Amino acid sequence: MITTCIVLYKNDKNELLKAINSLLNSKLNEAFTLYLIDNSPTDELKDIVQSENVVYISNPTNPGFGAAHNIAIQKSIESNAKYHFVVNPDVYFKPHVMQTMIDYMNANKFVGMMMPQILNSDGSIQNLPKLLPSPYSVLMRKLKKPKFIYDKFIERYELRNIDKTMIYNAPILSGCFTLFRIDALKEIGFYDDRFFMYFEDWDLSRRVHQKYKTIYFPKVSVHHGYESGANKSKRLFKIFVNSAKVYFNKWGWIFDKERVLINRKTLEQFK
Repeated sequence: MITTCIVLYKNDKNELLKAINSLLNSKLNEAFTLYLIDNSPTDELKDIVQSENVVYISNPTNPGFGAAHNIAIQKSIESNAKYHFVVNPDVYFKPHVMQTMIDYMNANKFVGMMMPQILNSDGSIQNLPKLLPSPYSVLMRKLKKPKFIYDKFIERYELRNIDKTMIYNAPILSGCFTLFRIDALKEIGFYDDRFFMYFEDWDLSRRVHQKYKTIYFPKVSVHHGYESGANKSKRLFKIFVNSAKVYFNKWGWIFDKERVLINRKTLEQFK
């Protein structure tokens, strides 16, 4: 059994259908269930697709991104699924992508989490695998200056100089399209629902990375509509800042020995 979840919130129906159809058209070797967890104030998206493979759940209130995904993860465990995909509503991809990632996990039992190559609509690469963040790295990604310092920083932090075809172990993977081994989630836990939105994927990725490999897998790719809402909305920026506080209060602001060790070990792969 393979399960997947998309968390909804007042989504554009045409865009959402591209994601749903990509999932439903995937060529999988096992039974498949897609959970649509709707955080929208109404249930107007409940009839967006009719399929025996789709389960729609409307939340009475918006508990946040991670908390909504946890509902599907729990149902995935109850259905004895082996793998679970977390998918954003603004992605689309070819039918072979999911099975290719599953095949890699089947062959590599030490992998707890995977992310494919993520592309913009124009085919350019989104630089989403990262080293573990520090407050400095979060600030620099927002300021992007002075340029001569930022350029050197971002190349290292986002691993931009790594061969684009290389499979490697990155401690931070984006939550826009992620494959989890259910046994890993049983061991390390689900999304931390203290994060309403932002940083919840970084936190979970770090926890999985402590005990498993978290693999960037550029042998397949998906297209993703990157919005960067926190740079455009005051409300979302406030949520971003609050989530950053939760993350660094949890893992450490200035002093985080594990961050230093993990980042050093990550970079040693490329020597």
